[in-house]
Amino acid sequence: MLYSMTGYGRAEQTIGDKVFLIELRSLNGKQFDLRIQLPALLKPYEFDVRTILNEALERGSVECFITIKQNGIAKPVSINTDLLKAYYTSVVQIADELNADKQQLLATILRLPEIVMSSTEVLDEADWIRFKEVLLAAITDLNVHRLDEGKSIETDMLLRLSNIEKHSATIVTLEPNRRQKTKDNLTKLLEERVGKENYDANRLEQELIYYIEKIDISEEQVRLKNHISYFKTVLEEKDKSKGKRLSFLLQEFGREINTTGSKAYDSEIQKCVVLMKDELEKAKEQVLNVL
Repeated sequence: MLYSMTGYGRAEQTIGDKVFLIELRSLNGKQFDLRIQLPALLKPYEFDVRTILNEALERGSVECFITIKQNGIAKPVSINTDLLKAYYTSVVQIADELNADKQQLLATILRLPEIVMSSTEVLDEADWIRFKEVLLAAITDLNVHRLDEGKSIETDMLLRLSNIEKHSATIVTLEPNRRQKTKDNLTKLLEERVGKENYDANRLEQELIYYIEKIDISEEQVRLKNHISYFKTVLEEKDKSKGKRLSFLLQEFGREINTTGSKAYDSEIQKCVVLMKDELEKAKEQVLNVL
C-alpha cells in the first residue's frame, strides 16, 4: 500500500456564527514544507495547526488555505487603516498607469483579507476543538486522494519490477553460453598468438577458471533478486511513509545492474542490462512521488 505525496483535501463546516472552509494541496517534496494562510482569528493557534498538519501529512510540499465567513448578527468591527492605505495607494497607481476606472476601488479593497476585522473577536476553546475536527476532516480527504494516487504508482512500479525480473531471468539463461564463449575466445586468441603447441593446456585451464570467476555475475543477480523481494515486502507494509526506503532500495538495484553490465562482456547480456536500466529509471521517477 502506497501513499502519494500529491493530493487535494477540502472540508467546510459551520461553527456558531462562522463558516470555516479549509483547503489543502500537496505536492512531492523531500521534507515537510508548509505554506499556510490563516485568518486573524486563528493566528494564536498557528503553531497548533502547523503541528497537526506536520504529524498527519509527514512529507510533501503542502499549501493550507483557511477562510472564515461570518453569519448571523453583525458585530463591532475595526478597519486596518494602515493596510487599507497601502493597498489603495498601490492600486490607484496601477489604475492610473492603465487608465482604468477607479470608482469601485475602495469597495473592492475593503473586501480584501485582514482589512475589516471584528474588534472583539476571539476563538474560544470550544470553537477551537470543533475547528480541529474540520481540519482533520480536510486531512482525511487529502489522504484519500493520496491513497488513490498511490495505488496507480504501485501498479506502475510493480510492472517495472516485473520487467526487471524478466530481463534478469534472461541473463540467467544466457550465462552458461557466455562462459563457454569467453573460454573459446580466449583459447582461440592464445592459439593465434603463440600456437597451439606452445602453451600449457592445464595452466590455461586454471587461468580461465580464475578469470571466469572474476567476471561471474551470479552473485549480482542473486542480490538483485533479494532486493526485488524486499521491495515488494515494503510495498505491502501498512506504514504510510516508505518513499525514502524504496528510493534507497532502487539505488541498490542500480548498483547490482551496473556491476552486471561492467562484468558482462556479452552483447546479449548488455542489451538486457540496458533494458533493466530503462525500467529502473522509470521506477525512480515514480518513487519521487511516494510519501
